[in-house]
Amino acid sequence: MTIAPAIRPALDDQEVAAAADLIALSFDHLGANHYLVPVESERLTVMRAFFLAETERAANGAGQVLVTEDAVAVWFDRTRQHPLPEGYEEKFAAAVGPHLERFGELDELFEANHPAEPHWHLAFLAVHPERWGHGLGSALMRHTHARLDAEGLPAYLEATNADNQRVYKRHGYEDMEPSAILLGDGTPFFRMWRPAGGVA
Repeated sequence: MTIAPAIRPALDDQEVAAAADLIALSFDHLGANHYLVPVESERLTVMRAFFLAETERAANGAGQVLVTEDAVAVWFDRTRQHPLPEGYEEKFAAAVGPHLERFGELDELFEANHPAEPHWHLAFLAVHPERWGHGLGSALMRHTHARLDAEGLPAYLEATNADNQRVYKRHGYEDMEPSAILLGDGTPFFRMWRPAGGVA
């Protein structure tokens, strides 16, 4: 018998920081990370700082950080406006240093192509590489989708590759039009939408 993993919100700053560490490790192979931080020796440190800033923002009122053993999901509530925390932009700029321009490009790309309809945004879904294929990411999605379905709310995400698209489609997500949005080097993200209730 398969036992469903225990899922709960991150409880404190230490757990939020651990979540950022896990996201940075899990995403380290992605083409987007390589574009954002071209210098390999700096990449993991800078990306970890980026993920920490966003994970802290979600945990501190803009969304939710859900954790289970070896996996994390970071969601943002896009049903209403959430002002940036005081000093966020300065802290973010210091964290990413000379790579700020490329992170600005990423932010502009995402915001220009973000749906206007109120929804929840799955910003990061990360599983420790040693646990890929164990169903942890799916369990995290089902957990939040159950709440969104009960509240009649849709969800949105940007998938990083075709394999992830196939996984998300199993959870009710559909390709949007246009689907692919591109970073400056052509690295794609794929816009996907999950209607309220998981059905069109």
